[in-house]
Amino acid sequence: MIRKMLPFTPARIAWSLGVALLAAGSAVSSGAPAKDKPKAKTDSGQRITSELKGSLASSDGQHLHFSTDLGNIVIHTQNSGKVDYKVRLEADASQKDAKQLLSRFTVDAHETPDGVSLKGRSSGKQCSGRLWVTFEISVPKNYNLEVSTGGGNIEIDDINGRVTLATSGGNLVAGNIGGSARLETDGGHISVKAVAGELVGATGGGHITTGSVAGNAVLQSGGGHIRVASVGGMARLETTGGNVTLEHSGTELVATTGGGQIQVGEAAGIVRAKTGGGGIRVVRVSGPTNLETGDGSIYLTQVDSAVKASTGVGAITAWFVAPSKHPGRCEFQSGDGDIVVYIPRQLPVTIDAQIQRGDEHQVIVDPAFPLTVSYGGGSDGRHTVRAEGAINGGGEVIRLRTVAGNIHVVLSDASKQVQIYKQQMEQMQRKLQMQMRMLEQSMSGSDETP
Repeated sequence: MIRKMLPFTPARIAWSLGVALLAAGSAVSSGAPAKDKPKAKTDSGQRITSELKGSLASSDGQHLHFSTDLGNIVIHTQNSGKVDYKVRLEADASQKDAKQLLSRFTVDAHETPDGVSLKGRSSGKQCSGRLWVTFEISVPKNYNLEVSTGGGNIEIDDINGRVTLATSGGNLVAGNIGGSARLETDGGHISVKAVAGELVGATGGGHITTGSVAGNAVLQSGGGHIRVASVGGMARLETTGGNVTLEHSGTELVATTGGGQIQVGEAAGIVRAKTGGGGIRVVRVSGPTNLETGDGSIYLTQVDSAVKASTGVGAITAWFVAPSKHPGRCEFQSGDGDIVVYIPRQLPVTIDAQIQRGDEHQVIVDPAFPLTVSYGGGSDGRHTVRAEGAINGGGEVIRLRTVAGNIHVVLSDASKQVQIYKQQMEQMQRKLQMQMRMLEQSMSGSDETP
């Protein structure tokens, strides 16, 4: 279950208790009651159907407290001071107790001091898997939502308020959210556009795709991909096996995956990224950065701060910028791969490069850089190769270490570097937009599985 996977904060505990109390509490109907259930009828698809609907007074800034033990949920917004709802019930007409299945599902709706309470309940476990339920709800545009379903998808329009959505297994699709958001599913996908506050999202195994998040973002998946346009605050992105993609990161980024790739566009603050087997790519590094991969390559297009990068097998490639606004010591280490660094002609740095198995590999230095190459004996009896020296009077140290790879110190072509940077950012943006559209289409077209 998701809640075991996410021991976030005391606020999460309070939220969970609130949902539990909401589902367990009894309600006394008030306000406008639901209309009488019409007679059941059979449609051309050989399903017997029934419908409930009603309307309750409400106003901007209030809350919808909604829980149901099963059913898909679609929430629209409207410019009126009320909450309208319609519930469609369907059962297979070939079942002998089809009419009884429809009658066993009840809806309780009433006004509360802070908004509207709406609950759907099926009588007995025998309804599960045999009854289709769809809720269509319209709320004021400026409204807060606390919505949960025991088994189904949830889809909401753009809304100006705080949003909490939870489902035991369906997908979550949300438009633009004008406040903070918490979105949780035990196994489905999550798709949300822009979020004006903080975002917490978790899925047991689906993908997570979001637009811009103004505040902090904590996103976790049991195995799917995580794709985010931008995060203004701290971003913590974690998946056990999928890829992680973030176009723009804010104050801090922590990205981890058990075996997928990590790709970051522009990183303005601290970056810590770790993958068990995939590659890591950061287009622009502007804050202290620590990158680690067990079996993948690391590629950095514009390095403007301190970086520590290590890989067990892959190569490391880094383009440095000049003048550096945030200089710092850099350390690159590969067990069995090449290291290539591109140095601008005017950048003052100190190079310290060493190959442990120098009898099989070499340090290749551009003639523009006055480095001294020396040879020595290693602890394993092999010859080591070392190149060191100050470029443009020296500066922050760039320390390069590989066991069984070559090291290249190359004079950088500034125009080519800028071109690569722009191409990579444009590719990331197009790919993210396409993936979001595809995921939204696939989720909005899916039905609850009976």
